[in-house]
Order: sequence, then C-alpha cells, then structure tokens
Amino acid sequence: MKVGKRKFVVFAITVLCVSLLFGCTSNTNKPADSSDPGKGTEKGSDTPKTTITVTFRDDGVGENGTFYKWIKEMAASYPDKSVEIKPTPIQASEGDYFAKVALALKSKDTAPDIVTEDTFILNSDASAGFLEPLDERLKEWKDWTDGSFIEAMKKGVTASDGKVYGIPYNTDSRGLWYNKEIFRQAGLPEDWQPKSWEDILNAARTIKEKAPDVVPIWMNMGKATGEATSMQTYEMLLYGTGERLYDDASGKWIIKSQGITDALTFIETINKEKLGPPLSKVLNGQAGNTATREYLPQGKLAISLDGSWITGNYLAEGAAPWPEYKDVLGFAPMPTSKGQEPGSITLAGGWALSIPSNSKHKEEAWNFVKFALNKENTQKLVIASGNITVRSDVANDPEYTKMPFNETATEYLRNAEFRPAQEKYPEVSTQIQTMVESVATGTSPADAMNKYAQDVTRIAGGDHVIEK
Repeated sequence: MKVGKRKFVVFAITVLCVSLLFGCTSNTNKPADSSDPGKGTEKGSDTPKTTITVTFRDDGVGENGTFYKWIKEMAASYPDKSVEIKPTPIQASEGDYFAKVALALKSKDTAPDIVTEDTFILNSDASAGFLEPLDERLKEWKDWTDGSFIEAMKKGVTASDGKVYGIPYNTDSRGLWYNKEIFRQAGLPEDWQPKSWEDILNAARTIKEKAPDVVPIWMNMGKATGEATSMQTYEMLLYGTGERLYDDASGKWIIKSQGITDALTFIETINKEKLGPPLSKVLNGQAGNTATREYLPQGKLAISLDGSWITGNYLAEGAAPWPEYKDVLGFAPMPTSKGQEPGSITLAGGWALSIPSNSKHKEEAWNFVKFALNKENTQKLVIASGNITVRSDVANDPEYTKMPFNETATEYLRNAEFRPAQEKYPEVSTQIQTMVESVATGTSPADAMNKYAQDVTRIAGGDHVIEK
C-alpha cells in the first residue's frame, strides 16, 4: 500500500472512532428530562422502565374479558411512560382464584404490585398481613376526600382494624330478574313487585302450571358456586328475615335462629315443589353462567335471584349478546320475608384494587391506581361490565344513567347490607355453602342448621358463637 493511502486510512479510522466515542458518551450520559415522564423511555433509550404487575381473575374468556380489555386500555393511556403496566391474570374459578392469590401474596418473589380483591375476602387478606393499608395515601387524594366516592361504599374496603385496604371500582345490588314475556303468558303482572316470599313462591307456582317448559325460579344452591351461594341466595334470605350472620353487639357468630330456619325452609320449598332447575344444573360450578347466559336469554327461565351485573353479558361485546334484554327483563326488589320494614333487601359487594404488602413498587402502583380509578376511567369500566359505580360523580353522569337498569340497581343500595368484616368470614361462608347444598339435596333445615352450628363453633370457638 502506498504511503498516501495508508495515511488516509489511519485518518478515517481515527475519525470514525472519535465519532463513535462521542456518540456513545452522548447517548449514555445525557440525563433524561425529569419534567416529562415520557422522555428517556422512548425506543433506543437505555433507561429501564418500571414494570407494574396487575393480577385479576380471568373466568375463561382471556383477553376478551371486560376487565382485561380495560386494564390494557389503561396501560396504553397511562401518561407516565417510565412505567409499564403488565396484566398478570389468573384463570380460575372464584374459589380457586382466592386461594391462588393468597399463596402469591405471601412472597416478594410472587406478589403482584396491584391485585383485585373481592371485598368479602379483603379483610381476611388484610388480617393476614398481605395488603398495604392506604389511609396515609388517601389523605392526599382529593377524589377520596371530596365526596366523589359514595361514602357507604367505603365500608366494603375497610377492614376490622378500621383501616382501608383497597379502592373500590364497582359494587352491585341483588334482586329478582324476571322475564316479562313469560309473566304475560302466565297471566302475571309485567310490572312485578312481590311484597313477601310467599308472593315469590306463588308466582313460581303459577309459572310451573301455566308454562311447564320453563324453569320458574333459579337461585344458586351449590358449594361449587361458592360465594354466589352464600351471598346471593342464603344471605339475601337471612337478612330478609331481619337477622344477620354476625351479632355486632356481642361480637359472636349466630349459629341457630328462627331466621336461619326460615331461610333454609324457603330453599327447601323451592326444591320440594320442583320450582327450580334440575340439581345437576344448579349444583354445577357453571350454574350462574348457565342461568344468565343460556336460560334467561333463551326464554327458559322466569325468575332469577341474581346480581345487577348480569346485563353486562348481554351487551354487544358481552359473553351472550342479547339486544332485546332491556325490553324483555324486569328487575324487582327482593322483598323481606313477610313484607316487614324496610320492605326490601339487597346485599352489596364489589371489587377493589389493592396493593400487596410485598409489592416491589408501591409508589408507582399507587399512582396507577389513582389514574385507573378516576371518574373517567371508572365510568368506562362500569359501563362496559354492567356493574354499579361506587363514585357519586359517575352515578350522576348521563352516560351512566342512560344504561338500562342502572338507576334501579343503584336505588336498591338504599337498603344495602354488607357481609361481616370479620377474619373468619371466608371460612364461615364455606359452611354456609355446605348447609345450603345439603338442604337442596334433601337434608331437613333443622339437621342442616345443627351441622352448621357445629362447624362454625369449631371454626370460631365456643366463646364466639351465639344462639338466638
């Protein structure tokens, strides 16, 4: 190689190396603009993102699920681009979901940063030390302190220690869904307003006689349907007698009472008179979906004791689209046993976003929770899912009130009761399910109650139970 060419090559290599050196130095050492959360995180940047995992229950529909779609939308629109929101669903039945979540929450290696908690299990998880109390953070969140949330709904996320362990994102009420067309055919009023349990039974008997191919009434009665059996069937009946599961005055579980007998006798009557579906259907883990997604839309079911959220199934993007539902269905309040005050009863539940104690990124998780559960984003979720809002500002929004049955379902909350905020409740609930199923399958109410009394005494201890 000639000397001139050799000098040129050396010069060119030197220039290239200097360029690369300064280019690399510029890229790695220049600090990101902290005033813009999106800067320093674009493609080509070496600044790592903080990943926030959100765990929730997938009931089998995967990414087509309403909550899954919503969380993905929240992730895409979240303004802090230094944070990545990662859905981590658990596909499981309701009972299995609670068990798997409890297992995950025990360790920093497996705990998500945000978890969806059914309000009935929240106190148990909080008492076990699995959840972070939010009271100090809530003092600084205007939405929580300025009346944007319905005050009564805060009770559902307050544990027995008086601390708040989650932000509710929906609630629900329960009542009697009924098919107006079947009622018309049976000669029953389309604007049905039963005043007592006897009115319900008489309507079911009429339907059995006038429309023999239709299931007169459906209530969850099996262990396989878990909390739906405890809350939607048994507690709706028990609370309708004027009695409760837990005596707040004495701090004891009520294990024997006339109210328990009356509630179980109603369930016995449904089955003895064959007013309900075949036991093979009602004791199945998919009983709720069968009633809601098949029997009601197909005109095979007259009355269903169920929750306000079921209409979410009937929307265009729901699991069982049914455009006519708003004209065919009615939603009557569940009456008290004999029409005594307050006249009707409902149990309110719902779900919340909680931050596990073992979350690795509590501050980032809290910031995302506030964003996801602001007015606009909460409204998106409750409208898409068919649930009732926990926010008073959403409840007054025309976009929300125009949804069929929303105003009615929200009105039922005036007589709402909640499950006991007691650590032992999930275990007691399991015994309720066993008791109800035993009556459905032929055990007498008296024998079923005696067995329930023994089991709850074993769980809570003899000093923590009472007979009335």
